[in-house]
Amino acid sequence: MGLAGTEFYPPAERRLRLGIVGGGRGALVGQWHWSGARLSNRWDLVAGALSSDPETARSSGRDWMLAEDRIYDDWREMARAEAARPDGIEAVAICTPNWSHRMIAEAFMDVGIDIICDKPMTLSREDCLALEQRQRETGVVFAVTHPYPYHPMARQAQEMIRAGAIGTVRQAQVEYAQDWATGPDDPNSKSLAWRRDPARIGRASATGDIGSHAFQMLEFVTGQTVTHLRADFHVCGAPKAMEDTAFLNLRLANGAPAAMWITQAAPGNYCALRFRIYGDKGGLQWDQEFPETLRYTPLNAPEQIIVRGHGAGVVPAAERMVLLPRGHGESLSDAWGSLYREIAIAVAARRKGEAVPEGLLNLPDIHTGSRGVRFINSAADSHEAGGSWVPLS
Repeated sequence: MGLAGTEFYPPAERRLRLGIVGGGRGALVGQWHWSGARLSNRWDLVAGALSSDPETARSSGRDWMLAEDRIYDDWREMARAEAARPDGIEAVAICTPNWSHRMIAEAFMDVGIDIICDKPMTLSREDCLALEQRQRETGVVFAVTHPYPYHPMARQAQEMIRAGAIGTVRQAQVEYAQDWATGPDDPNSKSLAWRRDPARIGRASATGDIGSHAFQMLEFVTGQTVTHLRADFHVCGAPKAMEDTAFLNLRLANGAPAAMWITQAAPGNYCALRFRIYGDKGGLQWDQEFPETLRYTPLNAPEQIIVRGHGAGVVPAAERMVLLPRGHGESLSDAWGSLYREIAIAVAARRKGEAVPEGLLNLPDIHTGSRGVRFINSAADSHEAGGSWVPLS
């Protein structure tokens, strides 16, 4: 078997040129992006404005072995300079705090550079409308970085539900539980400073940070959109300025109920994105902390544990995400690699003026990003209204 992805995706003619804004020294998110780009084998990182602090931007650029003339102190200058170069970047990964996403994305979209944006895509519904309009005008690829559906067993669950393995979806539970916010916030943490500031993170903290992933996973796997929700925000860890926990009830488009639990203050949970989905013919369960297996419980039949790998019931859409044989554990970095592979295919096709073969990609795009922002703001609407039901709008 050759390099991962060659069996299921068209081969790359060359590596694309990638730039990054934010994500410099000490920022985990930048490492995720660069790890995914490298694992995909379809990108070369050639430019970056890696910090708003010039010294950190320079030192981070050198850490990442960028050429000196392509280490930028300011993302505006990066957009102008890279667009003018014959070997300029073809896509930019935006790894900055939430409040800055819109203005950075617009600057690069306006010079024809494709966008890879962290979630949440923006702070407000109005910002989403503006970005969607700009994307239509420029025609660039706009991907939003939801890597979790690129775990093969999450993709397996989606395909099994599509094929009717559990029948009609009748109920769903999704949760994302961590424990790092149980104790007091570090007063010296720059990251926590903006994560507790509504002007920079938006109207929710944990609900936007990790709840956006849980929401996207729910809609992705079930194939159902959320139409209405009610939400209660809480501080369950040490006192802090914004919520670290949220409980939500949701209504799916087919009328089925769903429940969501979001917390960063549950000791013993680290990165526990989990779903349990039940229909009239069976159920499916998956846990991101144990991503190699999917539990399938058909009604009145023995349960099945489906293990990531090739064959043995793994569907082609999930096999596309498989990098290693069974028994060799894969991880979130591998999921990032599969995400970056699909982004590269979309960007290369746009730049060659070609259509992507139907059904080849399942990429979280600007509309996925907009759904996430609307979810966060609708949850805040509900909480501020005393936990009443509101439409997801």
